[in-house]
Formats: sequence, C-alpha cells, structure tokens
Amino acid sequence: MTGLRVSNSEMDNLTVDWPGESVQIPDGIDWRKKGYVTSVKNQGSCGSCWAFSAVGALEGQLKKKTGRLLSLSPQNLVDCTRSYGNDGCSGGYMTNAFRYVIDNNGIDSEKSYPYEGQNKNCRYKTSGRVATCVSYKTVPMGNETYLEKTVASVGPVSVAIDASLSSFHHYHKGKNCFLSRYFPRPT
Repeated sequence: MTGLRVSNSEMDNLTVDWPGESVQIPDGIDWRKKGYVTSVKNQGSCGSCWAFSAVGALEGQLKKKTGRLLSLSPQNLVDCTRSYGNDGCSGGYMTNAFRYVIDNNGIDSEKSYPYEGQNKNCRYKTSGRVATCVSYKTVPMGNETYLEKTVASVGPVSVAIDASLSSFHHYHKGKNCFLSRYFPRPT
C-alpha cells in the first residue's frame, strides 16, 4: 500500500533554495547515531507514509533547534490535514502536512495523540503541542547532489518513494531497480 500522492504539477511548482557550493558532502552521515532520529515506527495498513515522513523531519529539526528528541504524532496529521488536500490513510503530501503544522502553530506529541492507523476525527489539543514549524523548503526531484548537500547541512529531511511503480514491487537487494522518468535506466 502506498500513501504518497505523486502530482507532477505540484512538484514542478515548488520553490527551492540551493544549499550552496560551499556545502561539502561528507563520506557518510548517520543522523540516527547523532541522536536526531526517533525509533522505527509501523504505519500498518494505513497509507500514512507521508505523515511518518513529515514527522520524522520535524523530529530531527526539533532536536537540532532545542536539543530534545521527541516523538511527534503522525495520527495528528492523518486526522487533521484533510482541508489541506490530504486524505488520511488514503494518502497525502508531506508539504500539505508542513503547511498544516505552520498554520496550526504546532503538532501534538505521539504520547498525547497516539497512532491508531485509521482515519479519525481531528482531536488536536494545544495542551499536547510540543513542536512548531515556521517554514519548509523542498528538494528538486531527481537531484541527488542537492539531497546530499541538504542532508549534510540541514539534517534529517522528509522523503518519499512512489511505491506504486511495478519496478518497486519487483525490487530485491539492488536488482530490478529501473526507475521513472526522473531517473532513466542507464544505457
């Protein structure tokens, strides 16, 4: 099951900032070892990958800004972002989730708004709010160097894979991995 909604027109209209030539790409960086990433979570059969991706990036940025690593609520996003164009367990965009968190002046913790893996009515409470977001930037699709520089300079980022492609369903340990129009098969 895939919850990411891929819209070429939306992706083509997003604005981006280049991290800059001065950003050096390290040989490796593991934000988990640096304590910027919470534990692995399970979305179950709910197509909420977009919500988990969004909260993962927000958790990393919260740690970077405050020094505190807290689990944020993907269920808050599943339930409360319909008016932003998301469709709960039937899919959504991380950008819509970020817009909601900005407009809402925050997102609840996982503890105060636990994950249920199904669509529910929005139950956001300001008393459960533990993080805010004032802006977000996007990385152009298909630009690995840009992504590497962003991860090196910004920290954990929100990414998604369109798992609806047949090539993804046949993927196994680096084999059968031909990609979309953004990443053509090598000749």
